[in-house]
Amino acid sequence: MDVVAWQFLLLVNPNDEDAALQQFAAFRAALEEAGGDADPAALLRDVIDWKAGFHVGEDDAAGLMDALDELASRWRQRIDWGLDDDADAVPDTDAVLQTAFVQLRERHYSLWTAETGEATLSGWITHERDEEAMQLVAGALGLSARPGIG
Repeated sequence: MDVVAWQFLLLVNPNDEDAALQQFAAFRAALEEAGGDADPAALLRDVIDWKAGFHVGEDDAAGLMDALDELASRWRQRIDWGLDDDADAVPDTDAVLQTAFVQLRERHYSLWTAETGEATLSGWITHERDEEAMQLVAGALGLSARPGIG
């Protein structure tokens, strides 16, 4: 499991082995603390949250936008949400995910979403070229994940 978790962390933290190492240490500590009942996918989701991934309520469009802005900035990218500064209306989470997916895809990045089994949205960003590797790693972790809206 350690090897697969490490590969996952490298894919969501490209060119940032220090961040991957910190998250891996947090994952190992959480795994040890949880014991035999641990869900590695959930532990990874928690250790990458707001660092290399997002996990927000399924109706929290503003929180999702904030999380995606933070993640995109790690990749030196910016997502244009198409909102006026004065506008109060925030699009729903599906529209937020679609906007981010399309804009990131245009720049050869992939926005991934994963099923959580909860009323939440979870995911991360990778290079588009790493989609096949991420599919394999996510499958080995038992993550039901795919590029785009899940």
